[in-house]
This record gives sequence, structure tokens and C-alpha cells, in this order.
Amino acid sequence: MEKNTIWAIVLSTLVIIASFFLMPKLMGTNNQTAQTAQPVEQSADTENTVTDLSKENAISTVEQGEPAEAVEEKAIPEQTITITTDKINVVLTNKGADIISYELIEKDEKGNLKNYDMDTGKGVQLADSISAKNRACAVSFGTATNEIVNDTFEVTKINDLTYLFTKEMKIGGRKFTFGKQYTFTKDEYMFKLDILVHNEEGSGLDFGGTAYSLKTAPQIGPKYDPKKDRYEKREFLAYNGKKVKSSMVESGKLKYYDKDVVWGGVAGKYFLELIVPADNTIISNTAYSGIVEVDNYANAQAIMERRSFTGKDIQDTYYMYFGPRNEKNIEIYNVSENNAFKLSGKKLTMSLPSSWLNWLENILKIGLQLLYKIIPNWGVCIILLTLIIKIITFPISKKQSLSSLKMQEIQPRMKAIQDKYKDNQPKLQEEMQKLYKEANYNPLSGCLPILLQFLIVMAMFYLFNGYFEFRGASFIKGWVPDLSVGDSVYTIKKEIPFITTFLHMTDIRLLPVIYLISQLVSGMITQNNGMSAGQNKAQMKLMMYGLPIFFFFLLYNAPSGLILYWLTSNILGVAQQLIINKVVKQKKDEMASGKTSKAVTVKAKNRR
Repeated sequence: MEKNTIWAIVLSTLVIIASFFLMPKLMGTNNQTAQTAQPVEQSADTENTVTDLSKENAISTVEQGEPAEAVEEKAIPEQTITITTDKINVVLTNKGADIISYELIEKDEKGNLKNYDMDTGKGVQLADSISAKNRACAVSFGTATNEIVNDTFEVTKINDLTYLFTKEMKIGGRKFTFGKQYTFTKDEYMFKLDILVHNEEGSGLDFGGTAYSLKTAPQIGPKYDPKKDRYEKREFLAYNGKKVKSSMVESGKLKYYDKDVVWGGVAGKYFLELIVPADNTIISNTAYSGIVEVDNYANAQAIMERRSFTGKDIQDTYYMYFGPRNEKNIEIYNVSENNAFKLSGKKLTMSLPSSWLNWLENILKIGLQLLYKIIPNWGVCIILLTLIIKIITFPISKKQSLSSLKMQEIQPRMKAIQDKYKDNQPKLQEEMQKLYKEANYNPLSGCLPILLQFLIVMAMFYLFNGYFEFRGASFIKGWVPDLSVGDSVYTIKKEIPFITTFLHMTDIRLLPVIYLISQLVSGMITQNNGMSAGQNKAQMKLMMYGLPIFFFFLLYNAPSGLILYWLTSNILGVAQQLIINKVVKQKKDEMASGKTSKAVTVKAKNRR
């Protein structure tokens, strides 16, 4: 294989892998236990009812920066409400009328949690409240940077899945009634939030062009270490009706997205939070924040600012999706008949991970799913799919090696032509083309196979790094219990300088070690076929030892599903290379005996 070709492969691979590490460093998350539910006043049950606030007190125009304060006519005790469905266990508080816990509790057919936190063993938490300023579905009057409403609300139970929170507020001596109504469903991750405002004067709300801001939760999934868990992420998503904006949330910063949005939200690798306004024309700005208040907390919020308004009453409806980032749970909102809220046309599936190789990823995903129906073990499916791909691409790999051998065969004649016509470029090109024709060699024949293999490797890399079904999927119990994280045979309990602090190798992992060995063996076999003759010793040592060691540390904490693919691919690649080496040796023997050269000479004479 030519030096330039090898370096092209190496650099391309580095680009692919590096793309997964060049992510903003966000801090980890803390857990906070939800309060025990308290009884609330019960009213008559109604389906998806939004309470009319017209009987409450009045409002007036407000000035930017003027503080809002509650009308404390009577003391309202703080209380929590717990709502449990087939999918979630949610805890609301009347302190700010916010969600302080949103635990995923869906179970599989065996009764096991589908989405669990490996550190706690409990359901994944998507709305863990760490402070009064950082809660899910919090509202601030005015812009995203203003303080959230943290007053105590009165609670009214509409039905088992619908609760209304109301509070008389006062700004500049004038009053209005503010309300938040939550409506959940029995078997969906999406819920509805209605924002209600009533004022008799009809002057509306205006804080410098903004009425209020609505936020998602700062929590998107289990706690992670951005250095150790380098394949996790926190990204802002926004769909403007044509395409999706994706931007990594930077720690300690708040940024604005200056386009109209159909929906917006924040996402991790496996979980997602979206705000979907029923009427997106009411939204003036969309922001995303990574402002950190507490150490080791990955604050990543999407915030929507509502335009100012006039009139006695408003009812703004938002659909909030807090749940898994997978197609099964999100695609139901593409068709109104498939979801409780009759949503359609919002294209929420565009919030799923995507790349320019989606078409190839989908083909590979279909292959995985078909294999899983036969053998219900995702680890075994990865191995089988890799085997199938290797079998399909074997002729390509063989052709690539033979093309390189052909290049070696005509190399002396190429050099002679280059030396002879070095001062006559047109004649040089003409003679080179004649040589290629006589030898039946196409310079692009080695590039096209590399390109195809590159696309497959790239698609496999993206797929195995983020396939939702791998989360919590066991390959071998006791060794690889979860394909979405690195394997572990032993956890290092003591701090070891450089090893655990800088490299973050806190667990002894077997898969990366086997992967390293397979890379070294593959490099030696590839070199021994004589295809690296044009390289110097330094280059050969870099290829044989330097790069495998580099990738070992780079991929040490990678998901075990991804490592399993690379390992299987290397082992099968070694087997393929041994076969190819035999073919190459046979061709070299022919070259040594002069058979090939004679054939080329005869062919050249016949063409003349």
C-alpha cells in the first residue's frame, strides 16, 4: 500500500474519532430526593380542561426591570404532588409551580426498568431540582436572565393527571392572576403545560418586549464526567421549519438562537427535553444555557421567551417531551392519531441524532434489528453484522491490495518515464497514460475501495456510538453488562497519579486491551505482506506501534459496543489479510518468474 494512501486512511480515521471528543466540557449532575406528596384539594374530573381565571383579580402594564411580587393575602403551605403513569413518576411543587422530579419508570416484559441510572439503580432522572433557581418548567417574567417565579401557588386537582397552580401577583401596585396547568397522559412521555394570565384592565404583560420565559429542566440524564465519559454530550436543538440547528451547550454561558422555531430543546446522547409551543408565533427568542450554579452539575437548558401581549386573558399551550431520545417514542407525534395530544406536522423525529450518512446508518440499523429477532443479544448481533460486512467487502479489500501490487510492478518504468520527461509535462502525462493502459492499471482503482470502506467505517462508528438500544443491553453478564459504556473487570479505588487523574482510567477494561493486541497483530501481518516496502523504518514503527497505542488511550472509555465492533473488525481483518497475503505472494512469484512482465509486453506489442 502506498505511503500517501496509508496516511489518507489514518488522517480520515482521526477526523472521525476526533469529532466525538471535540465537545464542550460540561460538569456532572447531582441528585436531590423529591419530597413526600401532600394531599391537595380535589375538584370534579374533566378531560384536558384549562381552568378559566376570569374570576380572579386584575393586572396592568409592567415596566422592564420592575419586580413582580406575590400578593400574600393568606399563607399557603408548601406541598408536593406525585403523579405516576406507565412511563414516569413526576413530582410537582407549588413552590414556583414547577416539576422537581421526573423519573422514567417504564419497564420491559420481564419487569425490569428500561431506562435506569447505573449509579443509583433507579429510573433515569430528567428533572432533578438542585436549587430554587434551577427547576423544570420554571417561568421568569421577562427575559431568560431574570429570576424565576418562586412564590407559593394554590393547587387545584382537575383530575388524576391534571393539576392547576394559580397565584395572584403584583407589579407596580397593580395585580394579575398567573396560572400553570399540567396535563399528563397514561402511556406517553409528553405532557402539556398551559400558561394562563388574567387581568381585568386588559393591558397585558410587557417587560421590554417580553412577557415571560419558559425553561426546560437543567437535567437531561444520569450524571456523567465530561472527561471520563467523553462520548456523552449536551446539545441545544431547534427546528425552524426547514432544518435543525444543533449546537453544543457551553458550560457557564447563555446564547441566543436568532431564528423562528417550531420547537426547541436540549439533548444528551440518549435522552431529550423539548418545548413545542402550540403556536410558535408567540415566541420572540430562543436561548440555551449552560450556566453552572453548583459544582459537578451539568446545567443545560433550553429557554423560550414569549412576546409581550395585551388583553385580559391569555392561554399559551406548550407540549413538553422529557424522555428517551429514540425513534419509537418520538415518531408517534408525526401522526395525530398515534398520540394523546393529536400532534402532527412538527417533525419531532428530526431531534434524533443524524449525520450525512443517515441512509447508510439506517441500512446497518435494519441489519442489526433483523439479526436481533433471530438472536436477542445485541453484542452477538454486532459481531454477526461485522462478519457480514467483512464478507461483502472482502473482494474490495483484495482488489485494493492487488492494485497496490500492480503499482509496485510498474514503479520502475514510471520512474524511468518521470526522469526522461521531467522537463516536458505534456509528454510525461502522455507516456504515463500509455503505461497505465499497457499495464491495465487504473490509478483510481485503489481509491474507490478505500472510499467505500471509509464510508462503512464512518457509518458504523456513528451507529455503534449512539444506538439507543445498546443502552443497558448486556453482552456477557459480569463482563459487559451494558454496551453503551466501557466494560469493567475491576474498579480502581485509589487515586493513581496520571493514570486515574489525567487519563481517567478508573476501571480496568479488558476489551480495549484485546483491541490493542488485535491492532498490533493486524499491523504486523499487513507489513509482512511486503506492501510497505516504500516506507522507511520510522514510518513502519509509527504504523505498527504508535497508532494502535494512541487509539488504545483514545478509545479506552468508549462504549463497549463500539469497541466490540472495532475488535471484531480487526480480528476478521487479520483473517482476511492472511488470505490476501497468499494471493499477493502468488502474484509476486509470477512477477519474479517474469510471467507478468511478459504478459504486459505482449499486450503492449499487440496494441501497437
